[in-house]
Amino acid sequence: QVQLVENGGGLVQAGGSLRLSCAASGRTFSSYGMGWFRQAPGKEREFVAAISWGGSSTYYADSVKGRFTISRDNAKNTVYLQMDSLKTEDTAVYYCAARTRLGFSASYSYESGYKYWGQGTQVTVSS
Repeated sequence: QVQLVENGGGLVQAGGSLRLSCAASGRTFSSYGMGWFRQAPGKEREFVAAISWGGSSTYYADSVKGRFTISRDNAKNTVYLQMDSLKTEDTAVYYCAARTRLGFSASYSYESGYKYWGQGTQVTVSS
């Protein structure tokens, strides 16, 4: 069982930055691939970024590539999402999620592969 708690959301102006963090409980954090997803009002939840269990592989949605950076610190059981050059269209509730290694590299962007989810943190980007 893994419990995930996100922090770091808030209100920021367009062009600004925020860093989200997701703290995980349990001693098996380093065994899980981690992902960030987001859901804007009236839209379906979408993939943002993912990172492999050791941190050697990272993946991004095209819409955030070059602006967002995912990283993890397994010693702290925490995954981060550094968001730079924020746009109003980045406004959403951001969720972190954890999944096992099996099939990670082929399906990291699919919600169905993630077993554990956080409660979400609101990010609002104003113009």
